[in-house]
Amino acid sequence: MSRYTLGLDYGSDSVRALLVDVTTGAELATHMVNYSRWAEDKFCDPAKDQYRQHPQDYIDSLVAVVRGLWEKVPSGTAEKVIGMSFDTTGSTPVAINAEGTPLALTPEFAENPNAMFVLWKDHTSIAEAKEITEAANNNDVNYLSHMGGIYSSEWYWAKALHIFRNDAAVKAATYSWVEHCDWMTALMCGTTHPDSLTLGRCATGHKMMWNDAWGGFPPNSFFTGIDPLLDGMVESINSATKTSDTLAGNLTAEWAEKLGLPEGIAIGYGAFDCHMGAVAANVRPGVLTKVMGTSTCDITVTTKAQLGDTCVKGICGQVDGSVIPDMIGLEAGQSAFGDLYAWFKNVVLWPTRQLTDELTDSGQIALVEQIEDTVLQRLSNAADMLPVNSTDMTALDWVNGRRTPDADQSVSMAMTGIKMGTDAPALFKALVEATAFGARAITERFNDEGVPIESVVVIGGISKKSDYVMQTCADVWNCPIDVLESEQSCALGAAIMAAVAAGAFDSVEAAQKVMASPVCKQYHPNAERASIYDALYSKYQTLGDYVSGGNP
Repeated sequence: MSRYTLGLDYGSDSVRALLVDVTTGAELATHMVNYSRWAEDKFCDPAKDQYRQHPQDYIDSLVAVVRGLWEKVPSGTAEKVIGMSFDTTGSTPVAINAEGTPLALTPEFAENPNAMFVLWKDHTSIAEAKEITEAANNNDVNYLSHMGGIYSSEWYWAKALHIFRNDAAVKAATYSWVEHCDWMTALMCGTTHPDSLTLGRCATGHKMMWNDAWGGFPPNSFFTGIDPLLDGMVESINSATKTSDTLAGNLTAEWAEKLGLPEGIAIGYGAFDCHMGAVAANVRPGVLTKVMGTSTCDITVTTKAQLGDTCVKGICGQVDGSVIPDMIGLEAGQSAFGDLYAWFKNVVLWPTRQLTDELTDSGQIALVEQIEDTVLQRLSNAADMLPVNSTDMTALDWVNGRRTPDADQSVSMAMTGIKMGTDAPALFKALVEATAFGARAITERFNDEGVPIESVVVIGGISKKSDYVMQTCADVWNCPIDVLESEQSCALGAAIMAAVAAGAFDSVEAAQKVMASPVCKQYHPNAERASIYDALYSKYQTLGDYVSGGNP
């Protein structure tokens, strides 16, 4: 009898469900549902870098996406599911009360953004992140030594402290905080109460300062030294973290009924989307897996023997078992990739959208909508026709700050070399090159720190939608790029981990041999353009130094 696992992938805008056959690796069906409140721009204030998501969005979309999946497969398919696992964005934590309930799910805080999940790209806690970085670097034990040496405003402790400082009511009601990927897992298992809550290795190691080197989390005294508002919080967290191939528990009767799944099926520990995507991509030493979406997340692995005592500077952490058990998972990424293109699209289309609001003729409205749907492709086609010269204009990709190398969410993007003859395709070309340059900086940091990167595997929508972007990346990086076939690689990684947690395979490696995605396309660098991009990359670095306050 066929057996299936379910991977649930929570992105910035929507959740995707993927059903996979553990015997053949075939992807049977997928379904996607948007978050309704998020789609209405509720609880967010981009001018303040505030991005919040309501936990009810996650619950409602989970039921809708799984129920919708069953409409796409034969009757009785759900009965053959043996396990499920989650991946989510991160760091996306939420304050919970003493019962383990996110505060926004209680009447008092139902409309309070500070009681909701603080999305990964919320950068309201820049000041708190700097304080944590300073405290760690001045401490006898540097608790950021395995996290790149810099704490980011995108991460757990900075976000919690910022909320505590700005909302006394939330602080008073909070018992602890939990990451989205860990909360979803616990919700399915009925273990959301703090006394029962066990966390996954991925989120704790990369965002919460957990490490075996100091026996778990930093002591309470470290956090109270930053701000007494954090007193006791670390003591509320279970330090016995688990890798994602491990059984977290079993699906409760309540959730089995809601989702149409068998009660008691295996639930694996959750992880971040990029880490699960790397699992689906057969991540291995020497290969960088890059999840390319609104932002990027870059994952590679190495052996403990190869890494030795090296602490890679300026990345998002190196954690034993965060991707593959018994290997060191290393994370980096860019705070904006597709978001930079979307920003430019919004700028270009501003007058068009104003016109749309004034139109009444359905044919005219349809034409405007067609323009909006095709603008990025038109820009790509035009940019692709432009020559590449060492004197071209240069841009930075820091429109949402800089994640890595060397996290700094206070920096901004910049452009230089604009003249009267610069048109929209030329501007777009510079932005695409900027995202490729930002990615190259990450690869060079890994290489400089003794973690060699020889090739890149990319997953995510951009890798399938834009030949122009991908070829530019190959030329800028001057290395081959493999594009993964699966349309839902992160969900596939979660399904692979669920299969191991359910006992269908003895190891992640064994599951990958059957279930991991093949490569569907390759890009190879153009040697002539690669040499020109070396010169343009040098200009990118100079501009970056200037914007960061270094020497121009």
